[in-house]
Amino acid sequence: MKKKLLIEILLVLLFVAGAGYFAFKQKTNLGLDLKGGVYVVLQGIPDEGKEIRTEDMTNLVEVLDRRINALGVAEPRVSISGTDRVIVELPGVEDPEEAVKLIGKTALLEFQLVGKDGKLTKTGLDGKALVKAEAVTGQIGDVQISFELNTEGAKKFAEITRNNIGSQLAITLDGETQTAPTIQSEIPGGKGVITGSYTLDEAKKMATLLNAGALPIRAEILETRAVGATLGSESISKSLQAGQVAFGLIFVFMIIFYRLPGFLSGIALSIFGVIVFGTLNYFGAVLTFPGIAGFILSLGMAVDANVIIFERIKEELNAGQSLVKGIESGFKKGFSAIFDGNLTTLIITAILFQFGTGPIKGFAITLTIGTLASMFTALTVTRLLLKITAVNLKVTNIKLYGAKEAK
Repeated sequence: MKKKLLIEILLVLLFVAGAGYFAFKQKTNLGLDLKGGVYVVLQGIPDEGKEIRTEDMTNLVEVLDRRINALGVAEPRVSISGTDRVIVELPGVEDPEEAVKLIGKTALLEFQLVGKDGKLTKTGLDGKALVKAEAVTGQIGDVQISFELNTEGAKKFAEITRNNIGSQLAITLDGETQTAPTIQSEIPGGKGVITGSYTLDEAKKMATLLNAGALPIRAEILETRAVGATLGSESISKSLQAGQVAFGLIFVFMIIFYRLPGFLSGIALSIFGVIVFGTLNYFGAVLTFPGIAGFILSLGMAVDANVIIFERIKEELNAGQSLVKGIESGFKKGFSAIFDGNLTTLIITAILFQFGTGPIKGFAITLTIGTLASMFTALTVTRLLLKITAVNLKVTNIKLYGAKEAK
C-alpha cells in the first residue's frame, strides 16, 4: 500500500472515529416539535411616545435567556422574530401556565419611601444595582430573600436610610410591596432581606428572576402553546421509519445499477449519517422536524453525487480506460458538477439561516452540515473505498463496476 494512500486512510479513519464518538456517545438535542414542551410568543411594548429599538429587543432576549437557563430548562431557544416579537421554545416543559410565570414576569425590584398618606415615592434605587439575591431561612424559620447591592447601590442605600430614619422603606417587586419596614438607623454595606409569605420554592424562583435582571421593556404574551411529548415521539418514530425505508431503497437501487460501487456507496452513506449527527452533537445544535427533512434532503444529494461519479467511471471504462485510470478520471470529471451543485445549495442555506427564524434556521443548519458531509463522503470516502477495492484487493473485473466487458 502506497504511503500517500495509507496516510489518507488514517486521516479519514480518525475523522470518522471522532464523528462516531460524538454521534453515539453524545446526546442529540431535540427541538420542541420532537421532544414536546411549550412555545411562547412575546411582543415588546414601547413606552408612550417611544419606539422599540433593536438594542431593547436584544437586551430582552438576553434577560429571558438568563432566566430560562438559571431555572434549568434543557435546550431552550430564545430568538427575535421581526422587529418587536420574541419566540421562546421550552422543550420538556409541559405546563404553559408555569412557563408564563417563568418568563413573563417583569421582576422589577424597587426601593420606595412610604409617605404619611401611604403613597410611594421612588428613590432612584432599583434592581439594576443588585449583585446577588438568594433564598434563605430566617431565625424563626420564615423564608426570606436576601440581597446584596453593588458599591454604587450600597452608597445610595446607606444615604436613603441615613436621611429617612423613622420612615418606612418599601421594597416592591413589579409594583407590589413585598415588605415595608421602618428605618431605625443607617444601613451600610448594601445588604438586606425581603420578607413575605413565600414558600422556599417561590423564594428560589423569585431570587432567580432577580439575579437574571428585570425585563428591559414591557413584554406582552401573545401566544402560548403546548406541544405534547406523544406528538414528538410519534414524529421521531415516523422519521426513523422513513429514513430506514429510504436508505434501504437507495442501497438496493445503487447495487442494481452500479453493482460493487453501489455497495461501497452504501458504506459511504452510513459514514455520511455518522458525520452529520456527530457534527450536530459536537456543536450542540438542536435537531427539529424540519432539520430531519434537511438531513433526508442532504442524503439525496449524497446519493446524487455518487451517481454522477459512478456514471463518469462507467463512461471511462466503456471507452477503454483501465480500471484505476477510469476511477481517477471519473472523479475528476464529476467534481465540477458536484461542487457547483453543492455550492448553490450552501448559498441558499446561508440565506435561509440569515433571514429565517426557528424551524427555518434548523432546516438550514442541518442541510448545511449534510451538504458538506455529502461532498466529503462522495469525493473522499467513496474514492478511497474504490481505490482500496481496485488496487489493494485487486477486484479488477470491470463488469463489477457497472461497465460492459471489452470484446
